[in-house]
Amino acid sequence: MAVGVPENDVFAAADAVLARGERPTVERVRLELGRGSPARVGGLLDQWWSRLAERLNGETRLPALPGEVTQAFVAVWQQAIHLAQGVAEQALAEHRQVLIAERERVAAVEDQARQDAAQFRQQAAEAVAGRQAAEARLADLELLLAQYQTQIKDLHQQREGWLYERREVQQHNQTLQQELQVLRLKAEQERVAQELYIRGVEDRAHREVDRAREEGKASATQLKEVGRHVEQLQRRLELIQAELNQSQQRAAAQHARAETLEQQLTQLRQVAVTKRKPRSRNPPT
Repeated sequence: MAVGVPENDVFAAADAVLARGERPTVERVRLELGRGSPARVGGLLDQWWSRLAERLNGETRLPALPGEVTQAFVAVWQQAIHLAQGVAEQALAEHRQVLIAERERVAAVEDQARQDAAQFRQQAAEAVAGRQAAEARLADLELLLAQYQTQIKDLHQQREGWLYERREVQQHNQTLQQELQVLRLKAEQERVAQELYIRGVEDRAHREVDRAREEGKASATQLKEVGRHVEQLQRRLELIQAELNQSQQRAAAQHARAETLEQQLTQLRQVAVTKRKPRSRNPPT
C-alpha cells in the first residue's frame, strides 16, 4: 500500500465513516480509503479529531431567527457539541491506544523484519557459499564427466577391438572345429582299421597258439627222450670227469717227477762242466 496518502483523502474518509454513524478508527478509515499505512492514517486521523471541534464551533453561527428559537437551538447545539467533544475525546483516547498498540506492533514487525533481514542475509551468504560450492562441485563433475566420456570412448574402442578379436577367434574356432571333425573321422577310420588288424592278429595268434600246443605235445615226447639221453650223457660225463681227475693226478705226479729229474740233470751238467776245465799252471820264474 502507498505511504504518502493525501490528508484530504483521509479527512474525507473519516467524514464518510462519521456520516454512517460509526466512530472513525484507523482500520475503518483505511477500509474506506482502500489504501494508506496505519502510521500515516493514524497521524492524519489525530489531526481530523483536533479539527472536528473547530468545525463544530464554526457551525454555531446561525441565520437570523427568533430570539427564543435561537437560544434554544444554540443550547441544543452546544449540548450536542459538548457531547460530541466527549465522544471525540473518548474516541481520540481509544484511537491513541490503538495507535500506541499499532506502533508497538509496527515496532515488533520492524524488529522481526530486521531479524528476518539478518536471517535472510545469513541465508543469502550461505546460499552464495552454497552456490560457490555447487559451482566448484559442478566444475569437478564436468571434469569427471569429461574423464568418464574419455574412458567410455576408450572402452568403446576396446570393445570394438574385442569384438574383432572375438570374430577372429570364432572363425579360428570354426576352423579348428572342422579340423577336429576331420581328425575325429580319420581317427575313427584308423580305429576301425586298427581293430580289424588287431582282430586279424588275434586270429593268427590263436592259430599259432593252437599249432604251438600241438607242437608242444610232440616236443614233450621228444623232451622226455632227450631227458633220458641227457641222463645217460651225464653219467658218462661223470665217468669221464673221474678218469680226467685220475689222469690229472698222474700227470701231476709225472710232472713232479720230471722236475726232479730236470734238477738232477742240471746238477750233473754243472759237475761235468767243472771237471772239463783245465788245471791252472805256475808262471815261469
